[in-house]
Amino acid sequence: MTLLITLMAAVISTVIWYVSDKARKLKTGVLCCSFWGAALMWLVDAVFEYRELKAGFFVPDGQDMLNDSFLGLSVVALALIVWVVTVLIKDPDGVLKSKK
Repeated sequence: MTLLITLMAAVISTVIWYVSDKARKLKTGVLCCSFWGAALMWLVDAVFEYRELKAGFFVPDGQDMLNDSFLGLSVVALALIVWVVTVLIKDPDGVLKSKK
């Protein structure tokens, strides 16, 4: 589930980054890199877990799936927090500078 959640977030953020000039100005590339990095990490984890469990990898119990879902959502939330902090620090539209 962690892999699927981060892959969906990576694809969505990449499409937004590719389509919108405003999104590129708001540093969505940082968000894309965070999600793709997390997806790559979970892919490597899945490969090694499959090597260990073989067919059991495809039949996880409900508790494991729920835990993986919470972990995936936590990773997405953390990446979004990092992105918001990056946007606030960079201030691409000069909003915070104009308030001084």
